[in-house]
Amino acid sequence: MTQTHASAPSRGPASASLLRTAGLPYFLIAFVARLPFAMMVVGVLTVVVSARGSLSLGGLTSAAVGIGTACFGPLLGAAADRFGQRAVLVILAIANSAMLIVFTLVVYSAAVDPLVLLAAFGIGATAPQVAPMSRSRLVAIINERMPEPQRARTLSGTMAYESAADETVFVFGPFLVGIAGSWIAPWAPLIGAAALTVAFVGAFALHPSGRHVSAERGSDGRAPSATSELFRPQLLVVVIGILGVGLFFGATLTSLTAFMADRGAPEEAGLLYGVMGVGSAILALGVAWLPPRFSLRSRWLVFAAILLLGSLLLGFVESPAGMAAVLAVMGIGIGPTLVTQYSFGAARSPLGRSATVMTMLGSAVIVGQSIGSAVTGEIAQTFGTAPALMLPACAAAIVLVAGILNWFASRTRPRTR
Repeated sequence: MTQTHASAPSRGPASASLLRTAGLPYFLIAFVARLPFAMMVVGVLTVVVSARGSLSLGGLTSAAVGIGTACFGPLLGAAADRFGQRAVLVILAIANSAMLIVFTLVVYSAAVDPLVLLAAFGIGATAPQVAPMSRSRLVAIINERMPEPQRARTLSGTMAYESAADETVFVFGPFLVGIAGSWIAPWAPLIGAAALTVAFVGAFALHPSGRHVSAERGSDGRAPSATSELFRPQLLVVVIGILGVGLFFGATLTSLTAFMADRGAPEEAGLLYGVMGVGSAILALGVAWLPPRFSLRSRWLVFAAILLLGSLLLGFVESPAGMAAVLAVMGIGIGPTLVTQYSFGAARSPLGRSATVMTMLGSAVIVGQSIGSAVTGEIAQTFGTAPALMLPACAAAIVLVAGILNWFASRTRPRTR
C-alpha cells in the first residue's frame, strides 16, 4: 500500500488532487498492466482448443488458471501488505511471463494433458493481479492523507473508476485475444501477454507509489489486526457476492458463444458481449454520483435484482438483436453491483490488510469466471444452448442472495479502519 501525500479531492480519481498525487502516468500504466490478466483465461482456452482440439480440456485448463489464482492470490496480497508491492510485483512480473511462455511450449509439445493443466495452474498462481493492487494503493492514499468528511465520496469515485477500468479491460482483453489469434496465430495472445506483463506490470511495480508499506503497519511490517478478521461474516459475504459476479461473467460469455455458434457466427460473440461491457463500465462510473441516501446495501440489492431480471430474459431471446437488448439491460446491473461490492471490501478491510482483501476479491472474480466458463461450456456441449443460457441467471441469483445476506450483516458495524 502507498504512503504518498495527497490533498483532499472532491471526487474519484478524476479529481485534480488525487490525479496530481499519483500522476497521470500511474493511471495509464495501471490500466494497460491489467490487460495480461484479462487475456489469460480466454487466451489459454483458445490455444488449448486450437492445439489439442478439445473444448473439454480447454475448459479444464481455464479452470486450472482460476484455481491457481484462488490458491495463491490472497497469499500474494498478504505478502504485498507485509513487504510492500514493489518487490512482490517485480518477482511476479518475471515469473508470470515465464509461465505464459512455458505453457505455450507445453501445449504445442507432446506433453500429457496433466502437464498442461499444471502449467495453467502456474499461470494463475503467479498472476500479478494489478487491479487489486491498484485499488489498495488508492485506498491507502484516501485513508491516510485525506480529510475524513471527504473520504466516503472519494472512495466511491475511486471504486467506480477502478471497476470501469476493469470492465473495459475485460471486454478489450478477449477482443485482443481474438484479433491476435486470428491475424497471427493462436499462441500469439499468450506471448503478447507475456511481453505486456514484463513491460507494464514491471512499470507498475517500479512506480514510486509501489515502494511504501501502509502507515497502518508497524515498524516490523506486521498488521495491527488479526488474520482471523479476514474471515468475518461481513467480509466473507462480499467475497461470495463477487464470486457470483465472476460466475456470471464466465457463464454469460460462454453461453453467448454457444448462442452465436448455433447461428454460424461464434466469432461475433465478443462483439455482443461488448454491449454489456460498455454499458456496465458507463454505469459503474455513474455510481459516484448517486445520492448518499441511496445506501451501499440498497444499491447491491437494486442492481443485483436488475441483473437477475435481465438474465431471466435470456431464455426468451431468439435473435442477435434481441440478445444485444437483453445484454444492455444486464449491463445496467453488473457495473454498479461490482462497484458496490468493492466499496464494501475497502470499507471492511482489517487494518493493514487492504491488499490482502483486494486480492481476495480479485481472485474471487477470476475463479468465478473460470468455473462459470468450464461448467457452462460442458453443459452447452452436452445438453445444448438453451440450458446453458439459464446459468447466468443462476449466477445472478447468487449475487442477489449475497446482497440479501449483506443487508443483515450491515446492521452490525464491522471493525474497520
